This record gives sequence, structure tokens and C-alpha cells, in this order.
Amino acid sequence: MYRSGSARTFERQRVNSSSQTHRRGGAARTLRIIGGVWRGRRLRFPAAPAIRPTPDRVRETLFNWLMATLPGARCLDLFAGSGALGLEALSRGAAHVTFVERDRQASQAIEALLEEWDSERRHDWTLVCSDARTFLDGAAQPFDIVFLDPPFDSSILPEVIARLESGGWLAPGARVYLECPAAHPPPAPASWAHERDKRSGQVGYHLYSRHRGIAAE
Repeated sequence: MYRSGSARTFERQRVNSSSQTHRRGGAARTLRIIGGVWRGRRLRFPAAPAIRPTPDRVRETLFNWLMATLPGARCLDLFAGSGALGLEALSRGAAHVTFVERDRQASQAIEALLEEWDSERRHDWTLVCSDARTFLDGAAQPFDIVFLDPPFDSSILPEVIARLESGGWLAPGARVYLECPAAHPPPAPASWAHERDKRSGQVGYHLYSRHRGIAAE
């Protein structure tokens, strides 16, 4: 499923069926938007075990880090889950957010929120129901900020980071935010400069910037 906030068109994408196999929970869970035009709004998302949203306190820290670079930025929320990171970015002035989420129920929940909150079509966004690998196999477009928050027990980060770095997805000087188990060193390449990091329980969260002038191979 493809949904665009600007073109308002649909496109069906084929995804490997194994990428969409999840156990599903019952009642939805809720989060709130911390800042910007949607500040205080609450979002509901499916209680699927694979969806582990970034807590409010961590998101607040992250968006404080990004305060100077977020307005007008093009953002990619590659493991969107609840949609909280991309929605927060739109609320705080991002020029565009592409949400990528493989779970159809979760992507439909994000779409419903965007349709409700952005009823006047003031924000530019794209929603893609796909796994990260399939999305990154498509035609690349450079992003200024990329959010990487895969399922906690996933081993996909090194492969995804390699595809982002070599595939033309990162603008010069792009910021990349990633979450991973605090016990494991983040798999950041030498072409990324470490900017900030913190820890929340078992989760480490990190912000990198891509050195300017590096061209995709």
C-alpha cells in the first residue's frame, strides 16, 4: 500500500508474505505528540508485539537534538511502527516525512491519523506498507533525517545502514537516528560522525551525521 499526502494516490506493493507475519495483540495503545502544531494530541496504535514505540522522554531528547535541523527537512521513518517519530517530525516543521511500515494494521492506523490530523492537507507525507529491504531496493531519493528504530531483537540494522549509505538515500550532512540494545555497539560506518547518545534502560539511542561531500558509491 502506498499513500501520499500530496498526490493523494494509491499503489499496491507486493511484499514477501513472511515479512508481514506477526502475532497481534488486542486493545490499541496510546502515545502523545510532545511538541509542534499537534502538541498534546494522542495517537492510538495496534498492540502488536513487534511495535515498541520510542518513549515520550526519549523522543523529547531526540527532537531537542534535532531542533536546529528539523524545520524544512525531508525525513524517512523507516520502521514507522506507531508512527510517533514521523508524526512528531511533521508536527515540528519537517517539510516531508516518508513512513515505511510492513505491518498492514499499523500502517492503516498511521494513515487514519494522518487523514484526521491533516484534514486540510497542509503537510507533505508518504506512507508505504513495505519492509525496509523492499523499500530500499526501490528508486533512491535523498533524505536529510532518517529514523531507524527496528524491532528490538532484530539483526537488520547493519544491512539497512549499508543500503542507506551506498544507495543514495542520504543527503550530504544527513542526520541518522538509531535505537539498538545498549549492550551492543551501534553499527555505524566510518562515514558517519557521532554526535550524541544516551541510554534508557536496555535501549541505547544515538544520533549521527553523515560527513558532507561523500558521494554514494
